[in-house]
Amino acid sequence: MAGPAKPGLLYKRVLLKISGEALMGSREFGLEPQTVNRVAEEVKQVAEMGVECCLVIGGGNIFRGIAGASQGMQRASADYMGMLATVMNALAMQNALEQAGVQTRVQSAISMQSICEPYIRRRAIRHLEKGRVVIFAAGTGNPYFTTDTAAALRASEMGCEALLKGTKVDGVYSADPKLDPKAERYETLTHHEVLSRDLKVMDASAISLARESRIPIIVFSIHTHGMMAEVLQGGGRCTVIGEQLKKGAA
Repeated sequence: MAGPAKPGLLYKRVLLKISGEALMGSREFGLEPQTVNRVAEEVKQVAEMGVECCLVIGGGNIFRGIAGASQGMQRASADYMGMLATVMNALAMQNALEQAGVQTRVQSAISMQSICEPYIRRRAIRHLEKGRVVIFAAGTGNPYFTTDTAAALRASEMGCEALLKGTKVDGVYSADPKLDPKAERYETLTHHEVLSRDLKVMDASAISLARESRIPIIVFSIHTHGMMAEVLQGGGRCTVIGEQLKKGAA
């Protein structure tokens, strides 16, 4: 169980959203155990700081629903397959966290009680209050909605104070920095600016829901050791997205 929150924390309860691709490491498909364990260590570090932490993990490293639909598969069926991929990733992360000594629960929006709990909001909140990490799997449980939208939805339902987006880069850029060396990196943005500039941070419905719920989105590199803990204390290299919100200000 996590102890009392350490002084200097900007947020007491957060949701971390990472893509399935972030767990592939150097592979082209599936999971790289070393990468999964390293992400688990990042989560463990913030949990030990007293942060109540929940996660949503994408499934693109195994199956991406929209890709299946583009190849002729019926969209709803393809999306359900993608949801099952997120359950696989959630179970892998649960295993890594528990091996690291962190009590973890997986809750799925699609009932599969032999392997994880069904999603029940009040039970999830109670797990967080007890210092357990909760991983939300199977997206929203509905086709046509991404795991980005699921992350914003669960962050709103859990009363999270921030939504952390762990990516391969250290913030939001005007273009892909790997393809455009002149791409501008932003320190702060509003939700409206992200939508109006069509910045590819999260899908529009997720950004809109976060804005409506007044939840800041913090984009940082999940591959930089200790960065998650740093941004929760107002430091680190990241982009903060929020209405009239400045980096380092709660």
